[in-house]
Amino acid sequence: MRRSTVCALILALLLPTGFSGAADTILQSPEERFYAANQAYREARFAEAAQGYEALIHDGWCSGDLYFNLGNAYLKLDQLGRAILHYERARDLIPRDPDLVHNLEFARERLVDPPSESKGSLQAVFFWLSTFSPGEVFWGFAVINALFWGIVLLRFWVSREWIYYLLMTFGVLWLVVGLSFALKWHAASTDRRAVVLVSEADVLAGPAEGDTALFRLYEGAILETERCEGDWVLVHLPDKKRGWIPMEQIEAIRP
Repeated sequence: MRRSTVCALILALLLPTGFSGAADTILQSPEERFYAANQAYREARFAEAAQGYEALIHDGWCSGDLYFNLGNAYLKLDQLGRAILHYERARDLIPRDPDLVHNLEFARERLVDPPSESKGSLQAVFFWLSTFSPGEVFWGFAVINALFWGIVLLRFWVSREWIYYLLMTFGVLWLVVGLSFALKWHAASTDRRAVVLVSEADVLAGPAEGDTALFRLYEGAILETERCEGDWVLVHLPDKKRGWIPMEQIEAIRP
């Protein structure tokens, strides 16, 4: 037996129960911790399950399934804002998952003021982008790009008519997928959406308590953040309403 193993056993026997439990958590693999959180969820210990999922995310283990399960736990805890927050994070990674789509719609239907999403003209033209994750669009472009330039090189050696038509076809694909990748990357890098986490949040005219309340938002509402000033954030809605809200009442969809 290795010395490190012997030391670990001695520490486990000597340390108090709380420290021993913490050591067990540290020694567990991410897969074991994920399984334990899932088991807590199946046994209706939703707060414990959410804590387990959050701990995994805090340690850098992020996936669409992890965010989806965390959203489910918060949905069971009637924390709709946090449920929608993590469903939106999951949608960025597994956008076509039918269970995710269903649960997100179910959570939105339970809101006091369901959120609305504004789409620009480019998003309307490239409508398929919402069904693909940024990673899928990147790898799609990488494959098309390699094939396109491979055909370009082949054109110098083989002067056949079918090579010309193949080059034109992949040229169009290269342009469309390249633009899709650029738009997806731009949307991801400029995404400043946030979700309201409290049951009611007054949006004020200025970044100070007691300032004039302009309008009220409810839990689960999605807004756009502009800039921060101390503990306050300037936000706006798709209908151009703007105002200040305490930072602690919202959380960005993209951390």
